[in-house]
Amino acid sequence: MPAVHLVDASFFVFRAYYSIPDHMADADGRPVNALYGFARFLSDLLERERPEYLAIAFDESLAGSFRSRIYPAYKANREPPPPGLKEQFARCRELCAHLGAPDFGSAEYEADDIIGTLATRLRALGFRSTLVTRDKDLAQLVRQGDEFWDYMAEERFGYADIAARFGVHPERMADFLALTGDAVDNIPGVPGIGKKTAAALLAEFESLDELYANLERVAGLGFRGAGGVAARLEAHRPAAYLARELTRIACDMPLVATPAQLRRAPPDLAGLGAFYDRAGFGPMLRRQAERIAARAAAA
Repeated sequence: MPAVHLVDASFFVFRAYYSIPDHMADADGRPVNALYGFARFLSDLLERERPEYLAIAFDESLAGSFRSRIYPAYKANREPPPPGLKEQFARCRELCAHLGAPDFGSAEYEADDIIGTLATRLRALGFRSTLVTRDKDLAQLVRQGDEFWDYMAEERFGYADIAARFGVHPERMADFLALTGDAVDNIPGVPGIGKKTAAALLAEFESLDELYANLERVAGLGFRGAGGVAARLEAHRPAAYLARELTRIACDMPLVATPAQLRRAPPDLAGLGAFYDRAGFGPMLRRQAERIAARAAAA
């Protein structure tokens, strides 16, 4: 079964920006700290894993996301990216092209949706997916044969591992987040329902729909305060369903991408060298690209 690596690029770009001093700049004084960190990550990934099929998914604009139209407060708690970071996102995508790594972005959909759509579409063609991320939301995409790879922690989780790691089976993750809410994304959920209660509910009921269809049974469940939980669920039913619209990854977005278009190309060493010259990067990344290109040629 062929594998495709689906990379949540924005996490790695943000991590690099906030972990590498922003006084790292090119000859024109433009910051390149996020670009450098992302280049290190992507080059290491290509050299270590040698993926045949690959997609790098970027977030383009939260303001234009369809989720923001549904719920204007969605992610409104986040500060906009600093100007020195916004420009570097564009350069990170240029880097992907030089390294032969297909990249994708959308003004309406998020990187999660790009990854979800590709994973779903390719699964139907016999592919398994490795999700390169630390975002718990993406755990909902994992199916038999797939892998959730927390690259920074060097931890990999298969389908059978997700419940122990995140609290529920992958198919129930969107419902779990709808119940608990997600402070990171400014999704309120159902007040008073924490992770343990949500996990207990979804161990008994397969989905949010089944839970609400059998709400009278909740008060009789064996955990403490079950009667109060039933009342809160009833009072906040609309909020729970709204939250699920936000937490569920769109796996059917319009996206032009065939397996052939996801096949990794060898690095463009000449273009990459000029790109690194403009960024002011030293020889280490160039040597790594040469090794990647040599292995690609020998494959």
